Amino acid sequence: MKKVLSIYIVFFSSLIIAQVKDTLPSFVDEYYLIKNGDSLMIQLNEVSVLPKHKFTSKVDVHYYYWFRRKVFKAYPYAMLASKRIDSLNVRLNRVSSKRKKKQYIKRVQKYLENELTNRLKKLTRTEGRVLLKLIHRQTGKTAFDNIKELRSGWKAFWYNTTANLFKLSLKSKYNPELNNEDYLIEDVLQRAYIDEALIYQEPKLKMNYVSILANKKGGINVEKYKKMFAKQRKRKKRRNTRK
Repeated sequence: MKKVLSIYIVFFSSLIIAQVKDTLPSFVDEYYLIKNGDSLMIQLNEVSVLPKHKFTSKVDVHYYYWFRRKVFKAYPYAMLASKRIDSLNVRLNRVSSKRKKKQYIKRVQKYLENELTNRLKKLTRTEGRVLLKLIHRQTGKTAFDNIKELRSGWKAFWYNTTANLFKLSLKSKYNPELNNEDYLIEDVLQRAYIDEALIYQEPKLKMNYVSILANKKGGINVEKYKKMFAKQRKRKKRRNTRK
């Protein structure tokens, strides 16, 4: 699975591009201080305040931070995907020949294979799933649609068929308002932006993410991961019993 996912992501990364932006804080209001007859304008950074986390147990805290590490690992690759797709589109718009376009895409793909394959092989299934969601968030299109647009529908179909064998889908969409895992991803991202633990990159998929988190009132549901590990422990116990 890891090898197949890495091959796909390397291929996909070769089709992508945008710029990592060092964005300045947004100044909505201006505040003034009058001292000794002189006026001094003070601009205050806008700060997002998110609801305090609400965990049902201490164990849930551990699962949340386990998932947080997954998001932190996947996010830089999603940023790279957005950068590459923007850059590639800019370059391709300057090339009129279809043959030269294909040649350029293959050159970029080969370069990224050398740079990223070993690192992407180490992604777990959860990290791969998170990455596919983040690609939709950052590029505005699913991985399937990006491949279909830049290569062909046939290529996209076979990549997705292969991914399905490992319970992944290149058609994965990001919807933190309706999907709990997506909500957890967004919660991790927004708090990391505030803490400056992750570099902010403006997502192409436009939503009021802070409002979505506020509406959830800090509730954290990690039952999916607790059940996943419970199954793994059972399988491990059965294998040990057979020995």
